[in-house]
Amino acid sequence: MIKVVRGNPTPEELAAALAVVQARAAATASTSSGAPLPPEEWSTPARIARHPVPRPGPRAWARTYWPS
Repeated sequence: MIKVVRGNPTPEELAAALAVVQARAAATASTSSGAPLPPEEWSTPARIARHPVPRPGPRAWARTYWPS
């Protein structure tokens, strides 16, 4: 259930927010196996660094924080 707690959004704004929530839920459902991770895997670096590190070279430092 989604509840507006502040403001007065237009129907278009509500539709956009609902589309984002539904897309996020669909993406999470398709990638997760449904089983929770065991506690020893909560802090594994592979979960934290989901994107590969940029290759070394000119301006590699500038690509560090930009998604590819």
